[in-house]
Amino acid sequence: MLRNKVILVTGGTGSFGKKCVDIILKHHRPKKVIVFSRDELKQFDMAQLFPAEKYPIRFFLGDVRDQDRLKWAFQDVDYVIHAAAMKQVPASEYNPTESIKTNIIGSENVIKVAADCGVKKVIALSTDKAVNPINLYGATKLCAEKLFIAANAFMGRKKCMFSVARYGNVMGSRGSVIPFFLKKRSEGVLPITHPDMTRFWLTLSQGVEFVLNCLSTMTGGETFIPKLASLNIMDLAKFIAPECKTRIVGIRQGEKIHEILISQDEARNTLECPTYFLIKPENSFFQSRIDETYFKKVPKGFEYNSRTNGELVTKAQIDQMIASMDQEY
Repeated sequence: MLRNKVILVTGGTGSFGKKCVDIILKHHRPKKVIVFSRDELKQFDMAQLFPAEKYPIRFFLGDVRDQDRLKWAFQDVDYVIHAAAMKQVPASEYNPTESIKTNIIGSENVIKVAADCGVKKVIALSTDKAVNPINLYGATKLCAEKLFIAANAFMGRKKCMFSVARYGNVMGSRGSVIPFFLKKRSEGVLPITHPDMTRFWLTLSQGVEFVLNCLSTMTGGETFIPKLASLNIMDLAKFIAPECKTRIVGIRQGEKIHEILISQDEARNTLECPTYFLIKPENSFFQSRIDETYFKKVPKGFEYNSRTNGELVTKAQIDQMIASMDQEY
């Protein structure tokens, strides 16, 4: 689907964006990939890995808060992967207005400009923290999800489609717990927020492949959720540094003990297939777009929770991820 197409990635110098660009350039033969981000140093560093004389790539400095800049970047673009976000929970708690400007207003700008510029498909990245949110980051991502799904109802004759890919924590991404534990390992003590804490996990490559598959199959209005493995924080500490002691430091502001990817209320509109779940929008306008013969309904009262999830991350998977971390970035 991406062959000879122009793909733009907002937040293209972040952990996800960088890996996404790498996979698209090396495996999908695009006409051009546009990296849209606001950090000129990260763009410079990324340009050394993907020189323009070798790859069909363009770097575009800009912020999703700036609608006029987006209009310049989105010219002749076929597909947009919206990965730009403020994603650190404590940073959003202490800087709520900044998080709202990027995660909500920025998403609204992407929608408006994509529709005006004739982009064919736009998929937004979301998070398990958007389900029953207790922190501002989760609340802003929930708003962004609602904006993207609702946008399909207002397109009229315009052909642009909008969908959402919602998933859990990415192993080894910037600011995540695994690089933190690896750094602390030499000190002999790992700080633990809460011994019962669990999370959904996937690798960076898995996240990218999932989003690209969603982009390929989306018809507009769906929320896609991959089937993932979970892991307790104490087990993660043992996997990474069995020789280290642990010290309980307490839950950070806005943090949950367990995460939910699909709530019981959402389960009423949730379908599943072997590798992922799909949440249908409640608006009847969308129903005819989805081929439901491929799916089955989830059981009544279903909830996709990291605490009760039966699939667990193994030590071998953690070891493999750590061994490949240098290749991921």
